[in-house]
Amino acid sequence: MKLNRIAQFSALVIAASTAGLAHAATDGVSPFAAGTPGHFHPQGKPPSKHTLEMRDQVKKSLPFEDVRDFEESKKGFIAKPPFNKIMADAGHVAWDMGSYEFLLQGKDFASVNPSLQRQAVLNMAYGLYEVVPDRIYQVRGFDLANMTLIKGDTGWIIFDPLTAKETAAAALAFANEKLGNRPVMAVVYSHSHVDHFGGVRGVVDEKDVQSGKVPIIAPEHFVQAAVSENVFSGNAMSRRVQYQYGVLLERNPFGHVDQSIGKNVANGNTGLIAPTRLITKDFEELTIDGVTMVFQNTPDTEAPAEMNTYFPQFKAFWAAENITGTIHNIYTLRGAEIRNALNWSKQINNALYKFGDDVEFMFASHSWPRWGNTRIQEVMRAQRDLYANMNNQVLHYANQGVTINEIHNIYQSPPSLQRQWAARSYHGSEAHNSRGIINRYLGYWDGNPATLVPLSPRESAPLYVEMMGGAARIMAKGKELNDQGKYLEATEILNKLVYAEPKNQEARNMLADAFEQLGYQKESPSLRNPFLQAAYELRTGLPGTLAPKPSGPDVIRALPTALWLDFLAISMDSRRADGLNFTINLVTPDNKEKFLVEMSNATLTSIAGYQAKKPTLTITVNRSDLNSVMMGVSTFEALETAGKAKFDGDRGVYEKLKSLLVKFTPNFEIMPGTVNASPTPAARTASNTAPAYEAKPFEYVIYSAEVD
Repeated sequence: MKLNRIAQFSALVIAASTAGLAHAATDGVSPFAAGTPGHFHPQGKPPSKHTLEMRDQVKKSLPFEDVRDFEESKKGFIAKPPFNKIMADAGHVAWDMGSYEFLLQGKDFASVNPSLQRQAVLNMAYGLYEVVPDRIYQVRGFDLANMTLIKGDTGWIIFDPLTAKETAAAALAFANEKLGNRPVMAVVYSHSHVDHFGGVRGVVDEKDVQSGKVPIIAPEHFVQAAVSENVFSGNAMSRRVQYQYGVLLERNPFGHVDQSIGKNVANGNTGLIAPTRLITKDFEELTIDGVTMVFQNTPDTEAPAEMNTYFPQFKAFWAAENITGTIHNIYTLRGAEIRNALNWSKQINNALYKFGDDVEFMFASHSWPRWGNTRIQEVMRAQRDLYANMNNQVLHYANQGVTINEIHNIYQSPPSLQRQWAARSYHGSEAHNSRGIINRYLGYWDGNPATLVPLSPRESAPLYVEMMGGAARIMAKGKELNDQGKYLEATEILNKLVYAEPKNQEARNMLADAFEQLGYQKESPSLRNPFLQAAYELRTGLPGTLAPKPSGPDVIRALPTALWLDFLAISMDSRRADGLNFTINLVTPDNKEKFLVEMSNATLTSIAGYQAKKPTLTITVNRSDLNSVMMGVSTFEALETAGKAKFDGDRGVYEKLKSLLVKFTPNFEIMPGTVNASPTPAARTASNTAPAYEAKPFEYVIYSAEVD
């Protein structure tokens, strides 16, 4: 078989020698005074000999000779765009595929797990591809997700219009340029994560949606899931996303190389136009512009609201994000409700037995398509079986007493699945997914009373340091463990020291060195990125310029007022509310809503549809004007001055409530002593940086963090 360029790279990954780097890797200690050549951080280290040995084992254990994924990733290629950057309307770079071109140099990077490097190269597809001849096309590499275009009788049906308006508009324009201009006849949101609907305004005019000219189709409960999953803990999620997606890391063999299901997330204008047609049945058929679609609702799988689609005319199956080029997150490290691995497996099984005998094309919102019934059934079974195996075997162990703190060191997928690329855990990992499954069923407690009410790390760490004989002994042992390649053991003791002595930079650097080697070794970017991000923050601190990303106006408009009031209650510092008692009637005349808000026992509660008979205060404001307050771009005072808000009663309770609200910002400390550090040139590339978010007075801002 004649291998194409990328398949040849796959073969290179198997055979390339690491000898050239081995001489520079003296147990993880850089021999270069100015740091490791090519590393984005001056204190960065090369891979140690132990990391190189681990890489050699990976090369021997996995089927790198199987290059079918590379052939499929290139099949149907039509054209690559002449640009590799897409600019945001605000003037910054929204998308930069060119920043990852180092992956196409044909080099074997010793600082990247060989399996991950293989996946990272596969995700370098960039351009327009044909999936089903003259009917189904995809634009890949313009965002984290793929945009899919179904050719109807007169126009396009677009599946999943990416994250940002700018990238979606560029993708549609490129497809029209190569395939001929066609109007958009319908838009389909496969599920409720922002990289699958946020770019909708780049492909359709809202007036055409409102008039009924262009329907938007989505699974049942889509809007609720899209706007609510990350509201209550959205600020914390935003900070955790920085770790899962490695936002401080340069796009570099020592830094960010991939995000499993794509390269990264576009940084442009995110929008949401509410769907006009919801799919409510388990299987529901709909024909638009001559294209028949059988939708399969798959709630509580990769997203709370999600659906697959079968095209019987083309024998083509759209797997949404339920079947991609990786086993996904059951527990996503940014935070979210833990997903149902068993149900996920069952929904794949439903698709397999409903459509599997006939399907000849399988494609999804990420990764690359599969062709041929045998190949498609192979991939469907591999992913079906691994989701089920994780669920069942983890619970098998749990029922024998294995705890959440042990399962990740015990569970392994079956050997037959370990050697199937479609069953490798890039976005997820067996380590964190297995713990997530136990948490879903049994919670965080391991059953030991000593861990039931544990000390906080900052309280327990000094005790450990004292009992271990002080910082010098811990440092000596930490160095010994690092030199032996026992990086997890080193982190166990060095982490205690850093918590006890957060200003001990020598300890921080040693812990960073251990984290860095662990990051180099990980197959999953969801594990690689947090280790490398933590190493960066330990060495450098968290740059003060790291900008939060508040939710866009479309998401705020779709946010139920009741949910926003619940968020205010979370924002309130109840420690300062003791003794306060009042009621506020909130009235929004334009949408005819009424709420009773009550302060009692240092707790803020609210109920829709009720009003206090003798309220302490009544606030009347149109919901359309309240949106600007919810976004943090206006205040109640400004609305009152403009005659758009009215206060009746004791205005003092409003002032008291306002004084109790805490403005959340996603730059809190994760590793001790990292906050408020001075920015350094190594912070983030210009292509990754958006304009800083300007704080507004009296913010009730809800931050966006929902991606995967």
